[in-house]
Amino acid sequence: MGEPPSKRSKNSDGHFTTEKNGTTSTAYVKEDKNAGEQTTALIFSLPHSIGSLATALKPFEELQVNMKHIESRPSKSSKDMYDFFVECVDCDDSKLDGLVKLLNRHASSVQVCARNPPEDSLADHWFPRKISDLDKFANRILQYGGSEGGDLDADHPGFTDEKYRARRKYFADLAIKYRHGQPIPSVEYTEDEIKTWGAVYNGLKKLFPTHACKEHATVIPLLEEHCGYRENNIPQLEDISNFLKSCTGFRLRPVAGLLSSRDFLAGLAFRVFHATQYIRHGSKPYYTPEPDVCHELLGHVPLFADPAFAAFSQEIGLASLGASDEYIKKLATCYWFTVEFGICKQDGQMKAYGAGLLSSFGELEYCIESDKPKRLEFDPVVTAEQDYPVTEYQPVYYYTESFESAMEKMRAYAVTIPRSFTVRYDPYTESIDLLNNLDKVKKVAEDVRSQVGVLMTAIEKIKK
Repeated sequence: MGEPPSKRSKNSDGHFTTEKNGTTSTAYVKEDKNAGEQTTALIFSLPHSIGSLATALKPFEELQVNMKHIESRPSKSSKDMYDFFVECVDCDDSKLDGLVKLLNRHASSVQVCARNPPEDSLADHWFPRKISDLDKFANRILQYGGSEGGDLDADHPGFTDEKYRARRKYFADLAIKYRHGQPIPSVEYTEDEIKTWGAVYNGLKKLFPTHACKEHATVIPLLEEHCGYRENNIPQLEDISNFLKSCTGFRLRPVAGLLSSRDFLAGLAFRVFHATQYIRHGSKPYYTPEPDVCHELLGHVPLFADPAFAAFSQEIGLASLGASDEYIKKLATCYWFTVEFGICKQDGQMKAYGAGLLSSFGELEYCIESDKPKRLEFDPVVTAEQDYPVTEYQPVYYYTESFESAMEKMRAYAVTIPRSFTVRYDPYTESIDLLNNLDKVKKVAEDVRSQVGVLMTAIEKIKK
């Protein structure tokens, strides 16, 4: 019924954040993959005048920061300015802080890239320990919707549409400014955007009763009742986030574009789903080359209201914390074949629960009705090694008998990931406990013993 959407990428490229007058913006820079080499990239703007570059580069010499690459281009923001890209090698945190401070004396719009650390040690794989830490990487995106319309490819339906590109920048700017604890900004969608949503909403709702899993079908009416899901209204992320928190503790966080697999999965560990607010181009309502609000709200959101599915999703996120790049790729592949393109067996029939299926007219029918694709039972050890296409229907789908079963398999798989510690999410403090010594393990054991006591008391009262 529609062209297959290009799916969420699992590849990890580089990205940077911008500090300007206390605000942050992002853009895209490719990481250097030389083993053992830590690279940091900076972008800054200088006036088009004699000696300005020489002055700006003096801090690099003073701090003994080695420059690996430098290039320039006329600035898009001002005809009297030039933008410079400088890539440095082995610039540690102290040098970087000093470098930024000195650069700000001579340059404007100083932008610091997220860095590519050496890959020879688990200790180098930083991960968030508390939910507010998500602020540290939420804008390190692989593809950006800002900067005059951002990184839209030439074949994107909205590439030549200036109004659409301006809207994409508007949505990106909202996400970039967001910080944990703030209400998600409300959006006044245009008449054309609502029309596009309505076409997708009505079309998919006709397929949900026969093709979607029962958990999805159960939640859609609740979203219509509590969150404003309907043909002529695009729901607000804040309303949906509050609804999810009341159901499973999951919440939404606005994002300007695609995150790396490591960063995206880390959010799931805190029961946080990074969601876009922009919508696909109206010229092709049944096609999107990247996740949009239709994909997020019609595909992902309903399942995050189901306790078993929410627990399974968090399990993938917890398994990713501190994992090597090799295992991040494996976990991202498991995520792909479950949360994005998973199917399940219910009442003897295959049903879709993956968001990539539930938000695609054509593939939703294809995954259930066609005899072309293989359908294999989900096994993380096998699934993690499965190759897949990103711009066409999947030749292989993995099914599960239940989300509880999938979670237990993921939990068993996580044990095999080489880590010198175990992690546990504390919902009271919204933080990650690192269980790496006996004292911490004993404390968890005491908590478990207390909970078991509560359960035993409840059982005795029920028997009476």
